[in-house]
Amino acid sequence: MTAFLFPGQGAQYPGMGKDFYEAFRSARDVFNEADDLLSFKLTKVIFEGPEALLTETRHSQVAIFVASSALLAVLRECLPDLTPDLCAGLSLGEYTALFASGRLPFRETLDLVKLRGELMNQACEMTSGAMSAVLGLGSFDVEKIVSSLRPNHSVWVANFNCPGQTVISGSKEGVLAAADALKSNGAKRVLPLQVHGAFHSGLMQSAQDGLSSAVKSAEIAESPIAFVMNVPGGFVEGIDEIKENLILQVTHSVRWEQSILAMKERGISRYLEIGCGKTLSGLNKKIGVPALSLEKTADLDQIAKEFDRCSRC
Repeated sequence: MTAFLFPGQGAQYPGMGKDFYEAFRSARDVFNEADDLLSFKLTKVIFEGPEALLTETRHSQVAIFVASSALLAVLRECLPDLTPDLCAGLSLGEYTALFASGRLPFRETLDLVKLRGELMNQACEMTSGAMSAVLGLGSFDVEKIVSSLRPNHSVWVANFNCPGQTVISGSKEGVLAAADALKSNGAKRVLPLQVHGAFHSGLMQSAQDGLSSAVKSAEIAESPIAFVMNVPGGFVEGIDEIKENLILQVTHSVRWEQSILAMKERGISRYLEIGCGKTLSGLNKKIGVPALSLEKTADLDQIAKEFDRCSRC
């Protein structure tokens, strides 16, 4: 059984997907459709940057979704027999998974991602938050310590990424206080992340509130492809439950390690990351569940070989 995995914000870089754009009509169609729907040249921002512009939340989220969707289109063209039994994504990538599993069309998904990016961008500008990666301390201990600080500090656990790697998020003062407490309790390192704001924390509440009505009104369809979501860290089936978790995800923790382990328990044996960077492949390796990555056109032959399919491209 095969899982398609999609990356989230932070994986972006100028030039991502350009080799697919140049080599495949199917990829060009996705990029060009996005430009038309957004009424601005997103493709130019993706391919040329500058990096600071691409990194802005209002641009990076739509850029990653569009780039991943373009790569997915090429995969479907070149390896039509390689289909997912399950789709999942990290944070923003959950929306790409929603599209890839046939639950929401491209245009409607793009609209949601655009709104999400704009609302989270506004929340970042209003709150001036921070995030740090905690290395070398168990997630249970991190969560316990961070929770004990919350009466006096705005700080939360944002990501349970893999064994020994957890991300905290909140106000700058809260993250600094948590870093000191975590290091005093055995964390090897607490590394500040270069991010726009405090994602997956209470400081994103305004974005969650603004996104809620749009998600609730989205016409999400049933799909035979299984869906694993960040907030519960496991399988979700009902449409109402999917919507609830999409909304909650803005302020709640991303339980990626738990999600991958749930997939493994259910019998998923093959994992393919589709999109820019190799973040999820790296996390999967640390979890003990290796994944292949489709990031460059050269990856297609390796994927065809590993998945025992014959490439048309």
